Amino acid sequence: MADAPKPAAVPAAPLDAGGLEKVMADKKAKIADLRARGVEPFPSRTVRRDDCAAVRPLGAGLTEPMQMSKEKVAIAGRLVELRDMGKSIFGRLADLSGNAQVYFKKDALPEDVFALVKRDLHTGDYLAVSGAVFITKTGEPTVAVESATMLAKAVRPLPEKWHGLTDTELRYRQRHLDLVSTPESREVFIKRAKIVSTIRRVLDSRGYVEVETPVLLGQAGGASARPFKTRHNALEQDMVLRIATELYLKKLVIGGLDRVYEIGRVFRNEGVDTTHNPEFTMLEAYEAYSDYEGMAALFETLLTECAEACGVSEVQWKGQTLSLKAPFKRLYLPEVWKERCGEPIENVLEGKGFNRAGLLKLAEKLGLHAGEKTPSAKLFDRIVEAKIEDLLQQPTFLFDHPTAITPLAKLKPGTQSLVERFECFAAGKELSNAYSELNDPQDQRDRLTEQQKQKDAGDAEADLLDEDFIQAMEAGMPPMGGIGVGIDRITMLLTGKDSIRDVILFPTLKREA
Repeated sequence: MADAPKPAAVPAAPLDAGGLEKVMADKKAKIADLRARGVEPFPSRTVRRDDCAAVRPLGAGLTEPMQMSKEKVAIAGRLVELRDMGKSIFGRLADLSGNAQVYFKKDALPEDVFALVKRDLHTGDYLAVSGAVFITKTGEPTVAVESATMLAKAVRPLPEKWHGLTDTELRYRQRHLDLVSTPESREVFIKRAKIVSTIRRVLDSRGYVEVETPVLLGQAGGASARPFKTRHNALEQDMVLRIATELYLKKLVIGGLDRVYEIGRVFRNEGVDTTHNPEFTMLEAYEAYSDYEGMAALFETLLTECAEACGVSEVQWKGQTLSLKAPFKRLYLPEVWKERCGEPIENVLEGKGFNRAGLLKLAEKLGLHAGEKTPSAKLFDRIVEAKIEDLLQQPTFLFDHPTAITPLAKLKPGTQSLVERFECFAAGKELSNAYSELNDPQDQRDRLTEQQKQKDAGDAEADLLDEDFIQAMEAGMPPMGGIGVGIDRITMLLTGKDSIRDVILFPTLKREA
């Protein structure tokens, strides 16, 4: 038996609107013709005992062409190749497990079944086949089809096999076609699922309880971000989508669930770029009687375990080779600030806030633009980005941040200006954020009151004072460590993707004109 000929790797010209319309009209006519002949192109039942990957091990036990396996398979999948050789037809079925070559021989099939394959089957259709397995002369395990049933007729053509779906925006808008035509894209989302399941496994093994908290809220809290607003008609009240899960999770720790976590969607009404999507997935975890040091150890475990699940110990990301082996590098912001900015960080801090004059003076010295309306927090971030970010390329913890931009964290002993907070970076991008959580209700009230003043002064991303949360703290809140981890960022890192849109199945896009 001859092997299937190799198709020429020459991309077909993309269909214009007229060509697409004709192809779809022909497919619809084919569906009508099938039904007129008594063949249902969308049957209600099928028999699928095996996945496509089951074909290859059966072929591995065969020693010569034409030798048939004793065991037969019944597989189903999308037809991604079809090569007509006259009285013989080769095809290839694909499912999540992989793909399998199938062989239709005129003399071995009922006349109506072979005619169905030859006249009515096209790439993109779904098909079920059964038969024994043989190997071709080149050693390709192949199903010698004994029966075949059409499962679903595709009306729209798939992207041309060799050309693929190369329009980047079209890949995001029509992810189903991207997954069909781009195996690498499928692998990204399989790895993303492994990352999430690994995080759950690690936390569950440590006694954490997974919970769910509300998405629709009366007011947003737990982060510095602008929320999306909506309206609840029945309650006749304005509501917002959550920007974080923090405050509800802390209430659960107050209630006696000492270790809790949630993996869920959060929503921030912000710009869209390669590392930000308005709707994204966040892990938040809180552990009573821990602190930010405990959270650093936890994050090292989470990231290294996720890397192992994805089969990597180093990755190429943002043009760099990054090692994912623990322990990660540790830096302390006050130390590197003095080294890189030429003055102590205390010059730009004042009590629990910023020294505005000191910030402006330093920005001018460093040649950074600072307008009168630029919030102090944003100006501080610009200085860090300009002078310190280059130190944060390999996975690196940056410890001890200003109280002024971290209203929910515990003060570092001996100072009012710094809190016990770290951010972990790789290639200069934040992967996680953790605190020794503030548990003094009066201090918390004072800091959120100050944040409210900033919001009233025009800072749309400042935190709100949440009276319900303060009252919960007043019931007694244990010391705890808390951490937030961006699932999308971790997936970008572990799959080497530079755009967040490549790791979110359906990213937020501007409406087409």
